[in-house]
Formats: sequence, C-alpha cells, structure tokens
Amino acid sequence: MRIYTEQKDKELTEAVCNCCGRKLLVENGFLKEECIHVVHDFGFFGKKDGTTHAFDLCEECYEKMIARFAVPVEVHEREELI
Repeated sequence: MRIYTEQKDKELTEAVCNCCGRKLLVENGFLKEECIHVVHDFGFFGKKDGTTHAFDLCEECYEKMIARFAVPVEVHEREELI
C-alpha cells in the first residue's frame, strides 16, 4: 500500500507490504528497497468486473507467495539496469 502527499505533485510518503504489514523504507519520496507493486484493472467475465486492485509486497513475502505456485514464475536476466 502506498501513501502519497495530497499536494499536486503527490510525493510518496509511506509504503507498507500488504501481506506482512512491514513498513518499507521511503526516503525523500523514493522507495529505497525492493518490492513488487501490482495494479490490476478487472474487466469482464469475473466477480470483480469494473474494479481496480493495487497492492505492494516486500521481497520476502513475494518469495513466499511464488514458492506456492504450481508453475514456477519465468525468470530472465536483464542485460542492462538503469
């Protein structure tokens, strides 16, 4: 979960792992540790039609979640990091 200032520029002030509740490190409006941020717009053919869900997972909770997958996630090495 991400919390922003209500100013026009909306600076990030806080980030919390939606799974374990741990506060993630935010400095000067920037997230300073790895996490996965998911935003999904549900479309048709489901019970959540027309809603948007968003959440953040710390790296530890992400690892626990994907460990339960029946089909492993695809992992590719990137050649360049910006």
